[in-house]
Amino acid sequence: SSPLQLYNFFPRIMDYLPGPHQTFFKNIYGVQTFIARKVEEHEKTLDHTDVPQNFVDAFLLKMEQEKNNPTTEFTKENLMMTIYDLFIAGTETTSTTIRYFFMTLVEHPDIQAKIQDEIDRVIGRERMPTMKDRQEMPFTEAAIHEGQRFLDLVPLGLIRMVKRDIELEGFTIPKGATIYPILSSALHDPKQYANPYQFNPEHFLDKDGRFKKNGADMPFSAGKRNCLGEGLARMELFIFITTVLQNFNLKHAPGVPKIDLTPDVSGILNVPRQVPFCFTPR
Repeated sequence: SSPLQLYNFFPRIMDYLPGPHQTFFKNIYGVQTFIARKVEEHEKTLDHTDVPQNFVDAFLLKMEQEKNNPTTEFTKENLMMTIYDLFIAGTETTSTTIRYFFMTLVEHPDIQAKIQDEIDRVIGRERMPTMKDRQEMPFTEAAIHEGQRFLDLVPLGLIRMVKRDIELEGFTIPKGATIYPILSSALHDPKQYANPYQFNPEHFLDKDGRFKKNGADMPFSAGKRNCLGEGLARMELFIFITTVLQNFNLKHAPGVPKIDLTPDVSGILNVPRQVPFCFTPR
C-alpha cells in the first residue's frame, strides 16, 4: 500500500503520521511481543544436557556454542526474525486464506454447492480427502485458485533491486533502482481474466471443464524468489477446505445477512474483516 511504501523512504516521519499503516504496525508489534515472550520462556527452561525439544531450544543452544564467534548468524535477533517469518509466511497466510475463502463461499452458495457435489462424487462421505483426489476434482482446484486470485491476500511481492540498467516499454530503469512487484495488477488483469473483480472459478476451467493454469496467476509471487512454501500451502488448502466442506455447510450467521469481502487492513497482507459465519453439519 502507499503508506507502507512511503515508510521505506521516510520511516521516522511516518511513525508520527496517522493512517492505516499505524494499525498494521500495531499488529506487527503485537506479534513481535508474543514471540519475545515465548523466547524468554524457553531461555528460562532450556536444558543444556538434554536433546532440544523444538526449534527454539536448538537455536538457543547453537547461540551458546557460537557466542565467541564475532561473525555468527546465530543471534537472538535472527532467532526472533526467523520465528516471525515462519509465523507470518508459514501460518498466518494459509490460515487467513482459508478463512477468507470460506467467507467468500458463504456469499456464493452456488459455488459452495458445486464443490460439495464434486467432493461427494469423488471422495464420498466415508473417508478423508487425500492429495490423490486433487487431480480428479477440477472444479474444486479451480475454485481454490480463483479464491487466491480474487482475494489477493498478498498484493505486493518482496522488494527487488535492479542489478543493471534495463529498458522496458520505452523506459530506462537504472541500476540500483528499487522495484515493487505489484502482484495485484497481474491477478486482476482484464486481458487474462474475463471478469477480474468477480469470484468465478471458470477463470481456471477450459471449455471442457478441466482445470487450466494461467501464467498471470501468481499469488505466491514469481521467479526464483517466489514463496518457498507454495507446494505445502497448496496441499494444506486443498486438504483443509475439502475436509470442512465434506462435513459442513457454510452459512450466514444470524443477524449478518451479508459479508463485506473488502479487506479490513491492506498492507503486506489484505486482512479480511472479523465477521461471524456458521458451520452447520451436512
